[in-house]
Amino acid sequence: MTKYLLLLLPISLLAFFGLKSFSHNTENQTLTAYQFAADDLQPTATQKKVENLVTEILGQYHYRRVPLNDSLSSKILDNYVKELDFNKMNFTAQDVEDFDKFRYELDDQLKDGDLTAAYQIYNVYRKRAKERFAFVTSLLNKPMNFKVDETYTPDREKASWAKSSADLDDLWRKAVKSTLLDWKISGKADTTALKDLKERYKRSEKYFDKTKSEDVFQQFMNSFTESVDPHTTYFIPKTASTFNQEMSQSFEGIGATLRNEGDYVQIVDLIVGGPAFRSKQLNPKDRIVAVAQGDDKPYQDIVGWFTDDAVKLIKGAKNTVVRLKILSADAPTGSVPKEVRLVREKIKLEEGTAKKEVLNFNRDGKEYKYGLITIPLFYRDFEGARTGEQGFKSTTSDVKRYLNELKADKVDGVIIDLRNNGGGSLTEAVNLTGLFITQGPVVQRKQADGEISAEYDRDPSVTYDGPVSVLVNRFSASASEIFAGAIQDYKRGLVVGEQTYGKGTVQSLIDLERFLKGEPEGVGQLKITMEKFYRITGSSTQHKGVTPDIELPSSFSASEFGESSQPSALPWDMIPTTRYNPTNNITEKEVSFLRGKYQERLKIETDLKKLLAEIENYKKAKEKKSISLQEDKRRKEIEDQKKKNIIDPADDLAGEVKPVETKETVKPATDSTSIAQAKVKALKEKHEKDTYLKETERLMTDLILTTPTNGVKVTQVEKKKE
Repeated sequence: MTKYLLLLLPISLLAFFGLKSFSHNTENQTLTAYQFAADDLQPTATQKKVENLVTEILGQYHYRRVPLNDSLSSKILDNYVKELDFNKMNFTAQDVEDFDKFRYELDDQLKDGDLTAAYQIYNVYRKRAKERFAFVTSLLNKPMNFKVDETYTPDREKASWAKSSADLDDLWRKAVKSTLLDWKISGKADTTALKDLKERYKRSEKYFDKTKSEDVFQQFMNSFTESVDPHTTYFIPKTASTFNQEMSQSFEGIGATLRNEGDYVQIVDLIVGGPAFRSKQLNPKDRIVAVAQGDDKPYQDIVGWFTDDAVKLIKGAKNTVVRLKILSADAPTGSVPKEVRLVREKIKLEEGTAKKEVLNFNRDGKEYKYGLITIPLFYRDFEGARTGEQGFKSTTSDVKRYLNELKADKVDGVIIDLRNNGGGSLTEAVNLTGLFITQGPVVQRKQADGEISAEYDRDPSVTYDGPVSVLVNRFSASASEIFAGAIQDYKRGLVVGEQTYGKGTVQSLIDLERFLKGEPEGVGQLKITMEKFYRITGSSTQHKGVTPDIELPSSFSASEFGESSQPSALPWDMIPTTRYNPTNNITEKEVSFLRGKYQERLKIETDLKKLLAEIENYKKAKEKKSISLQEDKRRKEIEDQKKKNIIDPADDLAGEVKPVETKETVKPATDSTSIAQAKVKALKEKHEKDTYLKETERLMTDLILTTPTNGVKVTQVEKKKE
């Protein structure tokens, strides 16, 4: 997977700069006078050195060059407390008030390699968590009354801190009662539910007791780095090792990266091409609450588990089935977990390469053909390119081949699908743009010292000059935004979909062993932001991303998903435009006309009307913050959700194919012809459910009918020397 690292600068970059002022002097520093208790977790000498080193690197080389002062210290404290107790279920208001004595001291402690405050705060959290476990144990020995009319608010992120332990007791009582009530409604026997919940909390306490000093250190350091910007991260050695293994080796499983977030095992990333990615049912920040093996084994509750132990259940031999219960990241309050069935595979990055299809579209009895090229990420075999390997694997070479095949098929236009494409190789984003334009700048980049440069397509040939649309969504990021933005800025094609993610920064991965050698413990790695990207117009892709020419309905708001949802994200800004020559294939007049046609269809097309209704129901459901703990009312809430079909509209937008119920027994296809036909049928059904794609086909047809001279030219002469 190292061949396709996301936009990372060479890890040796800092070696050229050196760290002139860094010295291992933390041993001689006078730390805050504080005596840790015998059973407290405490920092190590190596951690103090790493803290000092990371602080210096961020101060000298991070793009933002944020001064480490009282203002940042305050943000770090708030971030750390939030990381520890994000749902405000452990600390009391008095605890948080006591932590305020550190508000303007953390900056000085970071400079001095002092971790006293970080561990003091964590040890209070540890004590409070043990108190909560003891309370729950006593609570589960008492009967629950589900006839009392009371409510519970699961999401307490914006709530006030509990004033006392008694208030925390009441919050935990309601949380436990809510879980038992949902299990009761789902059909689980009361005795079984009680037994399972007791085991859950016993397991949670056991895992909590396994927390080590290095885990606390990583959490505190990331509260620091993420206060500077959300993409700067510190990895302790074991985390760095896992990251590097997954980036360089294939393995068998579902293809998802996981981590602990509170009591939940949360999805961080989906590996392109893996079963989880292809299912279209899982997204980053979704939480896995239970795992089952095969199609008939019972679910194992994993709330409170460590990630490593959850992974052991989720991974497995290829061709075996694993079932997951998932709470979506943006699920409305009180949602019942959805079940996802996946077949494990051997995960290989090569599965995440571009794919080509031909779509048939009918308008008023006339048939149109469109080429659909789906690009899950911008991949490039850097080693093959470096050694001059003939025909090395890359996005551009694959797409170029597809475009030539589509020209031979005489398609009427091409759709480039970049939905859920989180980025990849900058070189490929630039080269891919060059297949659609003559030579010119594609993207600008700015370093921390203010130096600005541009990345150019220097090849005058154009592989495809017919009508083109780029399909994006909220999870199209980084290199995807560079390509989509360039196509839009050159007025070369139509960008359709949702506003993109808005990640306009570049990270470098630094091995801290380069600077701290011979330590008794490993020192880990630092991923640091060192550059920003800008469109050729001078506008940053940071925060704003790319706004489509035709914006389709979306259930995702910028305040909840994307760079704009990150408080520490670098700001949007502008630099001077660079010189370029637009093609003007798409004029403002044409875009205005197409928007009008789309607005007309919103009122009459069944799929668009259905999508709007689903999004509206979904947003209303999300506004509800509390759920009833009275059995009759809770049952009614769940039934109302089902009746209104309150699901994540992204499932439909992604073209998820659900099985169709039938009374007939269909014999599975076995011969190659039948299998091929079955695949074609499945793809057709998938595209029929894909509202985004269907509307893009309509817009392409509108464009062609408006500007008939924009048809495909099949007589182009390739000038590029391979």
